[in-house]
Amino acid sequence: MKKEKAFFGFGKNVFFTGLVSFFMDVSSEMIYPLIPLFLANTLGVNKAMIGLIEGLAESTASLLKVFSGWFSDRIGQRKSLMLAGYAISTLSRPLMATATIWQQVLASRFTDRLGKGVRTAPRDAIIAESTPSTHLGRAFSFHRAMDTMGAVVGPAIAISLLGIFSNDYRLVFWFSMVPGVIAVILIILFIQEKKKRPTPQTERSRLSFNHFDWKVKGFIVIAALFALGNSSDAFLILRAEQLGIPTVMIPAVYLVFNLVYSLSSIPAGIAADKFGKKRIILLGFVLFAGLYYGFAVAKSAAAIWALFGLYGLFMGLTEGIQKAFLATIIPPDFKATAFGVYAAVVGLAMFPASLIAGWLWDHISPAATFYFGAATAALSALLFLALIASIRHSERWTTG
Repeated sequence: MKKEKAFFGFGKNVFFTGLVSFFMDVSSEMIYPLIPLFLANTLGVNKAMIGLIEGLAESTASLLKVFSGWFSDRIGQRKSLMLAGYAISTLSRPLMATATIWQQVLASRFTDRLGKGVRTAPRDAIIAESTPSTHLGRAFSFHRAMDTMGAVVGPAIAISLLGIFSNDYRLVFWFSMVPGVIAVILIILFIQEKKKRPTPQTERSRLSFNHFDWKVKGFIVIAALFALGNSSDAFLILRAEQLGIPTVMIPAVYLVFNLVYSLSSIPAGIAADKFGKKRIILLGFVLFAGLYYGFAVAKSAAAIWALFGLYGLFMGLTEGIQKAFLATIIPPDFKATAFGVYAAVVGLAMFPASLIAGWLWDHISPAATFYFGAATAALSALLFLALIASIRHSERWTTG
């Protein structure tokens, strides 16, 4: 038992779930920074269509996150759904490697996101159920750190392969299958599912939001509003290229983002457990508003490097901690369902977010895309402040 707690005080499931995500993100991030460039430069797709592809892939597959979470709670199983999701994503890579038209890229992206939709809620439930409530911030942040460290290694491998094989995107796409297969093997060998009773019979027949109170619903609405302005990272990559970052260095810029993200996640999680998750989330919203304003007014490649670093800090402050905060306010019998609803709502918001971003880019200006994101982040911060005040008032009323 002592050995299980050797990794930042986490048990075996939390550690190996992080390791699985590390290898899958190596696979994903070997190709993700190259997709908008592959679409624009190789297949000749316009920016609005790139936004449509990203938004459709993310949002349509996100619907599955609700049902995957609900089904996981209903049958009381996590590992099998998690395994299926990672396997599906790995099998999407050949579709990308052989694509000659944008519809094939869409099919690959959709299949990849489909796998994410199947695995996300059960995986998050495994983390929550394997961690004491006092350590949720650092547990989810450790998972995000491992996931994102994979996103550091992935672009680094992509840079090497592009240099060796003269910018051959397709070869990189083929190589990305290897770490995906490793992730699937790790799940089979090391994730041990804890026995969980299925959802009570009276609740089995329906998927309902009535299981969640106003705090959960309010937070999910705020997260959705924020996501509406947080369009696909493809637009950040295109902005970097527009301001003078060479194609071969795009993975390096994305590597900086992921390195800062990974290194800041665990300290942010520890700070959230100590000083309060709500404060860290609010700080992240404010930071995002500032950095998106920076992307709007940036004039040089040097500014892009700094802004990608700040974007990584924002992700470290919010991504895992938002899930940790959600874990503290959801009912125990519906953890996977709540994580699924949260992920689905945020993912669905990415469809209009990417469409809006692409339309603003093509019809107004690239800067307009980022002004819009800064405005929605500022509004989200104000609404989150109001939610915090309401929660405090409710707690005082209850204890009084």
